Amino acid sequence: MPSYPAEPARHGAFRRSLRLARGWFRSEERALAWGLTAATVLLTLAQIGTALQVNGWHRGFFDALDRHDSAAMASLAWLFPVLAGLTVALAVAQLWARQMLSLSWRRWLVHHLQDAWLQGARAWHLGLLPDGADNPDQRISENTRWATVIAVDLVTGLLHAVLTLFCFTGLLWSLSGTVAVAGLALPGSMVGLAVLYALAGGGLTWFIGRHLVGLNIARNQVEADHRFALLRLRENAEAVALGAGGADEARGLRASFGPVVTVMHGLLKRERQLMWLGSGYGMVAAVLPLLLASPRYFAGALTLGALVQLAQAFTEVTTALSWFQHNWPRLADWRSHVERVVALEDSLEEAAALGAAGGIAVQAGGPALVLAGLTLRTPEGRVLLDQAEARIGPGERVLLQGASGCGKSTLFRAAAGLWPWGEGSIAMPPAAATLLLPQRPYLPLGPLRAALCYPAGPGAFPDAELLAALARSGLAGLGPCLDEARRWDRSLSLGEQQRLGFARLLLHRPRWVLLDEATSALDEAAEANLMRIFEVELAGAALLSIGHRPGLARWHHRVLRLEAGRLREEVPPLPALGRQRVAHAHAVPEPRLLARAERPVLPVVQPAA
Repeated sequence: MPSYPAEPARHGAFRRSLRLARGWFRSEERALAWGLTAATVLLTLAQIGTALQVNGWHRGFFDALDRHDSAAMASLAWLFPVLAGLTVALAVAQLWARQMLSLSWRRWLVHHLQDAWLQGARAWHLGLLPDGADNPDQRISENTRWATVIAVDLVTGLLHAVLTLFCFTGLLWSLSGTVAVAGLALPGSMVGLAVLYALAGGGLTWFIGRHLVGLNIARNQVEADHRFALLRLRENAEAVALGAGGADEARGLRASFGPVVTVMHGLLKRERQLMWLGSGYGMVAAVLPLLLASPRYFAGALTLGALVQLAQAFTEVTTALSWFQHNWPRLADWRSHVERVVALEDSLEEAAALGAAGGIAVQAGGPALVLAGLTLRTPEGRVLLDQAEARIGPGERVLLQGASGCGKSTLFRAAAGLWPWGEGSIAMPPAAATLLLPQRPYLPLGPLRAALCYPAGPGAFPDAELLAALARSGLAGLGPCLDEARRWDRSLSLGEQQRLGFARLLLHRPRWVLLDEATSALDEAAEANLMRIFEVELAGAALLSIGHRPGLARWHHRVLRLEAGRLREEVPPLPALGRQRVAHAHAVPEPRLLARAERPVLPVVQPAA
């Protein structure tokens, strides 16, 4: 199998992982964070105190048993249920505190990452980074879970180990007595033995499990890649079925799962080796103190109760000292999850920096859409648009055409402030008055009314307006489905989704519209019916659209053709009425957005045959 490094490539993970906790403890939820932490610590202290009481009970019970003291045994028997009940109650309470601590931390961390992911255009810029964090969905949903849950368990366990070591070391020291070695009297011999035993076990654990961190990081990576392959197949199931590509996809999925099996073989092998060590270590630790202290018991220096108490104290001390050994696999697993969460946070910061580093100045709020000295490049440096100059005034309708891949959609991305590679400036109209329709409109999860009203909330428009917009767009049959929740991006064909995009235009009534091949899946009659919206319902709205069909030119006043990095203007043949409309559009100021109360209810117009 391939070898994996003992340490991941990213250094300082423990130090940087503290950033995840520090952010929560300094956030608006800091009172909750500190309160749950204090409760966990106090309950852990109470558990240690109860464990000391149980240890003392065992000494008294076995001493009474050794003396055949039935009265003392009877009183101790009545005390045991109290200690047992208190132990159980504290264990459950401490578990609740740990669960609430990890769940609250995870909730904050998920919200923090989601908000950072969706801030501005970071989600889109993240995909442009050459070494950006992959599968952000898995990192937010799964890796945050284990990064927080395991962290709380590990820190609580470490606190328990430290307190146990502090409380039981003195007891073990006092019970150990003095041992003569080479003429020297050595007090607390059992404490020294416990330390040596734990160090030996810890050293062996590190030697066997030193590759677990790298293996767990590799496992997370290959698991995420396989999950992505499955999701990709699910999203493209129809295309695979139509192309009879099931056999080829099966081969691809087997190939993507192969690395998972390879990494898991290495991981499971290390876990088996650690199991050999852990099983033998625990058995020897339970018997070793009894064997070593039995001579003092037979000599009368220890009572039976003291012998049992010594054995229990030795076990507690070695267990506390062996915290590293017992938790090494979980430490490796936890660190692999933390690495992925921290890497996502770093990549989001890089995505924000990428967006801020763009040389294209986009200024919103102007009276027109103006390109001034605009140059657009690919990430590799190839020029898509060179020193472009153009102006689109209020009410104008302009068609942008050119060969596929020449940079038309990139121009739209630059206008939206998404494209970072280039220079020049773009003056945009107010964002609140602008709506962009891509070739495949985004349909959020939820009922149809939510998809129809997007980006506004599902209650932004009354049902009468929703139904009228659907009917005018040729989707009257969807009227009864307004409150039906489906995967509408799958239920509707691409043509129906594009019709739904135009229904959004009718509802929001923007004064500036950008269409990126928004009618490509429609036949010419349906396209004409929808483009007629800009002659009637949205008359006076400015339009910049991308399209390849020659027939689109008749719905626009001008044509801008992008060829070899240059914008060349063409004037399509228009009737006199169309030319008068252009002149009027340049003469009047930009119309304002109508408030919802001012919007007329759209008439139900059937699509043209």
